[in-house]
Amino acid sequence: MMASTISEVLNELELDALTELVNIGVSRAAFSLREMVGEQVHLSVPAVDLVHRTRAIEILEGRESGPLVAVHQVFEGDIMGRALLIFPETKSLELVRAVTGGELSLEDIIELEQEALAETGNILLNGCLGTIANMLHRSLRMSLPEIIRGKGPELFNLAPPPEAADVVMFLYINFTVRQRDISGYIVMLMDIPSLAVLKSLLGEFIERATDGMAS
Repeated sequence: MMASTISEVLNELELDALTELVNIGVSRAAFSLREMVGEQVHLSVPAVDLVHRTRAIEILEGRESGPLVAVHQVFEGDIMGRALLIFPETKSLELVRAVTGGELSLEDIIELEQEALAETGNILLNGCLGTIANMLHRSLRMSLPEIIRGKGPELFNLAPPPEAADVVMFLYINFTVRQRDISGYIVMLMDIPSLAVLKSLLGEFIERATDGMAS
């Protein structure tokens, strides 16, 4: 499947529904993160792109020239794939500083980075994907979070599952914690069969929403 045809797999209505689900998922995740840090967290997804994996690597490399750090989790259910929360390495320390209260020394922050990132990633990815699955009347199982580092090709070409992660759902995220502006990406890698299932589930979701408005 060529990059130009992936965006056509979901029609405009389905893409709008997916964007709405993503925003609900992210706002739930922000609420969970707020409970963890004890302070207001503003989280937004200004854009949702559905692209071929090679295009996703190009986008990431075009936007981020430095080293990247990612929280990685495998998800399984009706839809299978990988979820990644990606930050430029410089922003990851900023995120840890924000999450831990901003009063630790740089040494302590570096020491806590893995643990704090894994916990933050777990909250965001589980909150986002779990909410989407629930609203599609499905359930997902997610693996424990794992921290990986590298550039776009390393992050997007991890060993299976899924063997052919041809489709990447690319979410730009902006969030503010303790007056610190941090931006990153939530990425879902899926194979073509999973995308077909997602399309079908979005169709059912739209139908339920339409019936609800009619009644």
